[in-house]
Amino acid sequence: MEWVPKTRLGKLVAEGKIKTIDEALASGLPIKEPQIVDILLPNLDEDILEISMVQRMTDSGRRTKFRVTAVVGNRNGYVGVGVGKASQVAPAIQKAVENAKINIFRVERGCGSWECGCGTSHSVPFKTSGVCGSVRVTLVPGPKGLGIVAADVAKRVIELAGVRDVWSMTFGETRTTLNFAMATFEALKRTCFMKR
Repeated sequence: MEWVPKTRLGKLVAEGKIKTIDEALASGLPIKEPQIVDILLPNLDEDILEISMVQRMTDSGRRTKFRVTAVVGNRNGYVGVGVGKASQVAPAIQKAVENAKINIFRVERGCGSWECGCGTSHSVPFKTSGVCGSVRVTLVPGPKGLGIVAADVAKRVIELAGVRDVWSMTFGETRTTLNFAMATFEALKRTCFMKR
């Protein structure tokens, strides 16, 4: 099916005026169509972190839906986390992946570890924290060859962001996969807000 862009950013991408994802993020226009990311970042990997059933009570009885938490990334500095809900699993996964693409963000990488000091971009440039709900995740730069020292959910988000060596500390209710993933995503996002 042919994609017809509806937003200003979508039209600029379709016309070829914006050629890279960096230009799209720097334009200040919100990414509201997942097709923009498909065109600008064609080699995205996706990972489903959780599929859970959520219920709400209505006058006619219980309504059951599936909630899916997904993460997308190119393992080279771009990552996004999204959530999708639907009455079937397949559409919920599709919604979650599309939502993650809309939330995609550039992660600043560097070598902030005092033990290493190699100057390559294999870790986070400095210590950063992210919060979502009761979960707080702190990422600390690690030396080369350390790997990702983090719990499974955080590890999958950090891996898709392209960070290879990092220590992490977590506080709060980390069994809540969605909050844990979002807190890790927020911590990675903070790498771009550096005081110069």
